[in-house]
Amino acid sequence: MKSAFEAAQQYFDEAATVMDLSHSMRDLLVTPEREIKVQVPIKRDNGEIATFIGYRMQHNSARGPMKGGLRYHHEVNADEVLALASLMTWKTAVVDIPYGGAKGGISVNTKDLSLDELERLTRRFVDEIHDLFGPDKDIPAPDMGTNAQTMAWIMNQYEKFHGFAPACVTGKPVELYGAEGREEATGRGVGTLTLALLRKFGRSIESSTVAIQGFGNVGTFTAAYLHKAGGKVIAISDVSGAILNRMGIDIQAALDWVGEKKSLTGFPGGERITNEELLALDVDVLIPAALGNVLTEDNAKDVRAKYIVEAANGPTTPEADAIFRKREIPVLPDILANAGGVTVSYFEWVQNQQYFRWDLSRVREELERTMTRSFDKIWSIANEKKVPLRTAAYLVGIGRVSRATVLGGI
Repeated sequence: MKSAFEAAQQYFDEAATVMDLSHSMRDLLVTPEREIKVQVPIKRDNGEIATFIGYRMQHNSARGPMKGGLRYHHEVNADEVLALASLMTWKTAVVDIPYGGAKGGISVNTKDLSLDELERLTRRFVDEIHDLFGPDKDIPAPDMGTNAQTMAWIMNQYEKFHGFAPACVTGKPVELYGAEGREEATGRGVGTLTLALLRKFGRSIESSTVAIQGFGNVGTFTAAYLHKAGGKVIAISDVSGAILNRMGIDIQAALDWVGEKKSLTGFPGGERITNEELLALDVDVLIPAALGNVLTEDNAKDVRAKYIVEAANGPTTPEADAIFRKREIPVLPDILANAGGVTVSYFEWVQNQQYFRWDLSRVREELERTMTRSFDKIWSIANEKKVPLRTAAYLVGIGRVSRATVLGGI
């Protein structure tokens, strides 16, 4: 299986070939501007010293300050972070917001640390890199293993060095200059584009069945949005396994259960199946909303969904993607489908820069407009160029970044 960066590079190369992009421009666009790797030592609650490795990959700033999440996970490594940073470059360009791409992370199992230890870890990481990010340089946001509380710590620590600067990070608590609707944004964007995709094929959500692999932040908000829109979500899953109910899962009951139990284990709203079985269900829409590389060369032939919407980052390997193309299964790619999060992060940043707050209805309205407009653009190019939606998205993203690079000069 290709590494995360190799997979991202392959998708880039396919689009660059269609564009007839020069080799010199290819090299410039795929090479990160800065790779940061720092030691992050902290004192544990028991007095021992623990040392972790932190990363921040700043990929491209041709279209504006760089933007990207910060993840805390024991499998975080330089290759993964670089791949995700490059995806952010194309993602922000696809939805046409004035950002470049970055990504960060710390290699740590958050379950092994207390809340106080996580706070010390976060603040020490900021101490190491505070000169390299900020409102007009690089703006972090929550990702796997981090949340609004983490962003609040980052803002507070950053401001100790630089003064009041709420725009230095997004995904903050609403009480600390965060945006209404930020928590739901990625899932709401996925839901919005799922409806848009179905409409292009003459389908309605009311007559469609959906399976969602992953029931974390993105999966839960996607499920809630589609359920409210009239869709029948027949399968959901988390690390404990999957739940199947062919009559449709009571999503609110599932949300209440997970809110109390922190897991789908024991949820009585359907029969237990495995995550692998969920991916092979006969449904209209399959939405992978968990980790990357879940749709592979080995299981792509078993997928029976009519449409795939990538809510996770990099859920489909290039080998699986090629199989879906041969089988004519449309795949709405991650760099468009899950761009709702960075879009509302942009709205938060704009509000922070202007010291003016929007209400929730405006955030939702602007999100739907931005996502729908971007989808229509990608759909049009895919049909015009006779290429898959993923290639069309990369054509738009790479085109906008390369033009900004040329116009700005080297």
